Amino acid sequence: MKEAFLQRGWAKFPAEASLDAWVSSVQTAAQDSVAAPEMQHWLVCQGTWFVGVDALPNDMQGRVQHGPVPRGGAFDLAMDLYGDLPLHAGQVSVIYPGYPKPRGGESEKAFGYRLRRDAAHVDGILAVGDERRRHLMERHAYILGVSLSDCDESASPLSIWEGSHLMMRAAFENALRDVPENDWDKIDLTEVYQATRREVFETCERILLPLRPGESYLVHRLALHGVSPWQDGARAPEEGRMIAYFRPEWQELNENWLNAP
Repeated sequence: MKEAFLQRGWAKFPAEASLDAWVSSVQTAAQDSVAAPEMQHWLVCQGTWFVGVDALPNDMQGRVQHGPVPRGGAFDLAMDLYGDLPLHAGQVSVIYPGYPKPRGGESEKAFGYRLRRDAAHVDGILAVGDERRRHLMERHAYILGVSLSDCDESASPLSIWEGSHLMMRAAFENALRDVPENDWDKIDLTEVYQATRREVFETCERILLPLRPGESYLVHRLALHGVSPWQDGARAPEEGRMIAYFRPEWQELNENWLNAP
């Protein structure tokens, strides 16, 4: 599984009893966060996407209140590759029927990219300033998703361009080779990011990764990925297509973002 993950940039795991128990322990808290008035700024794209950053009230081990620690293949692989990193408050990402609609302030070009290319991106390469130039602002170790609701395969599954992490790594290594790590965030990566993204679209296969309750996946931090449109007739419960995401960051400067597996 490890070698396949490092080659493809993703690995998907079946539902496991240990993870089922964790899902059961967090579902109510996740739904409460989605409904909380102070969280409604996360409801975007005309009500079709609840972004839900830091919406899950878990501790650094992933427990909500006195519930179980999340365990299973995805967590085991992440720990094997990247160590036992403390977990942040999880993201509760919810997609609803009709996604995508334009996000507030989104240009026609940007919405077209969301519609045609799933708003595909590499996490942590953020648009900064009025000119929306791309900089490395967050150094995630990995992306780990766990399904919290029962949806069918056409309810906006995650999309990933298989092998794109290898191309992105090579491009960023070239751009940052002679730059001290303390200054990586100061480098404008817009052109190299966009050029490599175009190359990825031309050469890498787009894979869809639907999840059923308790299933999980691990996605490489440098993989180009997005959210596919909701298909007509897709089945989902009232709470929508709900996934909990963990994306822990390295706190120390040790070039892991480029050099770790």
